[in-house]
Amino acid sequence: MFGFSEEQVSAFGLSFGVGAFMLYMLFIIGQLAWEAKAGKFGTFVLFLGLAFGMVGFVAKYLIQWLLDIK
Repeated sequence: MFGFSEEQVSAFGLSFGVGAFMLYMLFIIGQLAWEAKAGKFGTFVLFLGLAFGMVGFVAKYLIQWLLDIK
């Protein structure tokens, strides 16, 4: 597709596509906290509970970058 291999397209989609989706999910969590009038602690709990799974995804790329693993 446009001169790119399947591996390159998959890597791009996994890094940037999922990253953009994660930013959108953070927006949704913030909107949920705003509409629920959760307050500071409630907003913290929402972000902690609903966004904690994203930490592993980001940590994977950070570890790969630090150890120079491809």
